[in-house]
Amino acid sequence: MSWLTKHVRPKLRSLLQRDVPDNLWTNCESCSQMLLNKDLERKKKVCPHCGHHMRATARERMEWTFDNGQFTTIELPATATDPLHFRDSKRYTDRLKTAKAKSSLEDSLLVAHGKIEGRDAVVAVMAFEFMAGTMGSALGEAFLAAARLAVLQKAPLIIFTASGGARMQEGVVSLMQMPRTTIGVEMLREAGLPYIVVLTNPTTGGVSASFAMLGDVHIAEPNALIAFAGPRVIRDTVREELPEGFQRSEYLREHGMVDIIAKREELPALLGRLIGLLGSKEATSEANA
Repeated sequence: MSWLTKHVRPKLRSLLQRDVPDNLWTNCESCSQMLLNKDLERKKKVCPHCGHHMRATARERMEWTFDNGQFTTIELPATATDPLHFRDSKRYTDRLKTAKAKSSLEDSLLVAHGKIEGRDAVVAVMAFEFMAGTMGSALGEAFLAAARLAVLQKAPLIIFTASGGARMQEGVVSLMQMPRTTIGVEMLREAGLPYIVVLTNPTTGGVSASFAMLGDVHIAEPNALIAFAGPRVIRDTVREELPEGFQRSEYLREHGMVDIIAKREELPALLGRLIGLLGSKEATSEANA
């Protein structure tokens, strides 16, 4: 071994080596580029190289959507925490405690109101960071609370969906939230208020089979997975090759299931225009008077 290898190289390495914090960089899951977190936050978690839309927290979406990031969250109704006394490898109550501690949320839906492009709006955001955004009784009650608030304020309801589907720990109680959330949508329609759905990656299971597909307008982020069952499950069931990307935003728009595909940075202005165009029955009649 030469003196260069034995003595000089280790010294050079020690001089050049720096302690880099673990949370300084993020690896894009689509193109594998290393991205500086500060730059990524400015881009609203959209990769500047390939345009991949990464997952965002519920509070981040609220801040990006409302004017100047200003909004007021509402207290949501309390529900039974463990209706079936469910236990698998862990108690359901323990899973809930862990999810609450990690996300700083009470459950998988956050509801707030404020201004979007100067117009009143109620916004509900599904939190994928809370048990994969699964739908349980708490989400059903929260959705109804959001619908009631929209009716009270005579404002549109906008929901951002991100979910792995029904929450298995609540069994049939979770499935009952499908018709319950549909009642909330009907409340909005009877009041003549717009209901706008923004589908993000992923929106699956009982959520896609209920309130996520009942909007007056369906907007989707690019390349979002929107489905009831995953592609592998369907392929194994029908035993046929499926079209490439058949459960992605672009395919669904081509087949009439999605109205608009919008990049994250375009959403606030788009939502503001839609609120102005759709308005409400009362607002429209007042404007025509």
